[in-house]
Parts: sequence; C-alpha cells; structure tokens
Amino acid sequence: MKAKTRQILTFEMLEAKAREIGFDVCGVARPQIDPRNQQRLDEFVAAGEYGSMAWMNDPERLPRRRDPEMLWPDVKSVIVLGSNYGPAENPMALLDHPDRAMISVYARNKDYHDLIKKRLKQLARWLVEQSGGTEQVKVFVDTAPVLEKPLGQSSGIGWQGKHTNLVSREFGSWLFLGEVFTTIEFSEATPEIDHCGSCSKCLSACPTNAFPAPYKLDARKCISYLTIEHDGPIPHEFRTAMGNRIYGCDDCLAACPWNKFASRTEELAFIARDELTAPKLADFLDLDDDGFRAFFAGSPIKRIGRAKFLRNVLIAAGNSGSDQLVPKITALLGDEHALIRASAVWALSQLLGGDAFDQARKDHLVSEQDPVVTKEWNRVLPIS
Repeated sequence: MKAKTRQILTFEMLEAKAREIGFDVCGVARPQIDPRNQQRLDEFVAAGEYGSMAWMNDPERLPRRRDPEMLWPDVKSVIVLGSNYGPAENPMALLDHPDRAMISVYARNKDYHDLIKKRLKQLARWLVEQSGGTEQVKVFVDTAPVLEKPLGQSSGIGWQGKHTNLVSREFGSWLFLGEVFTTIEFSEATPEIDHCGSCSKCLSACPTNAFPAPYKLDARKCISYLTIEHDGPIPHEFRTAMGNRIYGCDDCLAACPWNKFASRTEELAFIARDELTAPKLADFLDLDDDGFRAFFAGSPIKRIGRAKFLRNVLIAAGNSGSDQLVPKITALLGDEHALIRASAVWALSQLLGGDAFDQARKDHLVSEQDPVVTKEWNRVLPIS
C-alpha cells in the first residue's frame, strides 16, 4: 500500500486555504492563556458575574478554560479563524423606532455556528490530509471551554477591547470566531497589540452600565445575557433600559470607532433577512409555539424558546409608548406560560392609565394561580 504523502505546512499555506474555504482572517496562537486574562477570568467567576451561566464556574471546565492544554494535552497550535458579519447599516438606528424590534446583528439570519463549524471541519480535514494522516485536530465554535478572544489576540487577528470582545483593525467589532486545535506546530504569530488607547465609547454606550471597569463585564447587567441566557422575569431595574432590544444588544460593538474600517459582510447566511431588519413588535405578539418555531427555523433565536422570546418582546412593548399594542398584550394575560403572563402585566402597567390598569387587574388576578404573576400585579398598585 502506498504511504500517504506528508506536506511541510506553512502558515501561508494555511491562511490561503482558510480564505479559500470562506474565512476572512486566520491566525495561529500557542495553546496558552496569558496570566492577565487568567486573572480576569478568575475575578469574573469569583464575583459571580456570570449570573446563571453555571458552566462558567464548573470545577471541571474552569481549569480547561484557563489552560487549553488541559482541554487537550496534545495540542501544539490553536488556529483562530474569523468571519466578517458586518451589517449594511447602523444597527442603532432602530432605537428611534420604539414600535420596531431590535435584534442583534448576529442573529438576523442563519445560526452562524452551523456554517462556521462546517468550514472548520473542512479546514481540519485538509490539515489531516496534508499531514499524511499523522496529525490530529479538534474544532470548536462555542462548543467547549475556550477563551477564544485572548487566543484571537495571541494569534494576531485582533485584540480584546474594553468591551471584552475582539476588535480587528480591518473588521471592527464584527467577527465570528472559531478554532481548530491541532498537533501540528506552526510558527508562532506576533500577538496584536491593544489599540483602544484612551477611548471608552463602548463602555459609555452600555444602557445598563454592565462594565464595572474597562475589560470587565458583569453579565448580570448585560442586555445580551438578560435576553438570551437569563431565565425567569427580567429584573425590573433593567426593563426600561432595554428599550426595544428583544434579542441581544449591539450597543458596545456599534460604538467602537474601529468600525469605520469595517465592511458589510458578503456571506449570504449573515446578511439580515428582510423580515428581521426592522420587524414590528405587534407581529411577534401573535406568535404561538408553532409559529415561533417556523418563523425562526435555522435561527439562533429559536433556541431560547417562545416564552423567553415573548418575555423580551413584551418588555419592549411596554417601552414602546404605543397603546395600539394593548389588545394583543391583554390577550397574552391568558397565555399558558406564567413568564409571558407576568411580562404582559408589566407591559400593561407601562401603557395603561391607573384606572384602566386597575380594572385589568380586577379582571385577571382572580384566576391567576402563579405567585410570580400575582406579585407582578400587586407591585404596581392596589385594587381600589
């Protein structure tokens, strides 16, 4: 049997193949996290700033997150790949239209995980073939405890900005990341330096003050966390600040001055669907479970489920100032999900006058069995 030919792989060959597959940027890092970022992770976990994301403090995962070699002892290089998902327009423009729903740029079309993982596997197969089958690979796109942003900086494709996300001089804050861990030892890249300087626009842009300091995020205050990861009712202190953001938040990303060098993505899977560019809140309030699943098929939004999604939409409806939404909100007071009913109560409390809200409370509280919903009714005003 003829032995497979082994190629001497260079970074130039790797980068060319990555771009051929469809990635916009490629870098290579050593499988280590620098002490500064290890300390930031430890402080984040110790302060409980991960909220309900308990996996961040998992005693098995945390050491692997701090040290890629504990995740896979044989790894010699981490290939970091980036895909541009830059929007065509300023996503913040929708803030001026409170009857419309703001959806994070990354979630306005297909779930990026699917496409990125497919391309990572394609690159991984090529690496194995080029090595004659003697080398090993593992691919990750949010599928393992990987500190991808510090690794991205070590690989030279960008730096971790004050908003804790990766920033690129070419693509601004709009990069999806994925990694290939491999036993192939590539030449070490020059890490990118921090170009944030004295700028703090990303920090001051945050509507909920989720950054206790530069390079530090308290996820418990972050609208992306609250609308996607958080279960249960949205804490009252953040509801008004949410505005019309119903899934994720791009404020800190959009505020970055480096975005002036960014360009619109050419990837069709990342270009916003027309119906998700500026959707009406009213249209989402009608979605039943089947309608929700059908409308968001293939979208990352589908994974949070209808109850959490409508919770978010109802908070935005309460912030809209539109009494035209009252009939649809009122109809949701009878929804099977207590989370939806509780959110509808709050939305009505923001849109109805005292007498009208008091009457709605009299009409609906008598049949309410869930203590969370009852508490929501009772916190606004007593029955006269």
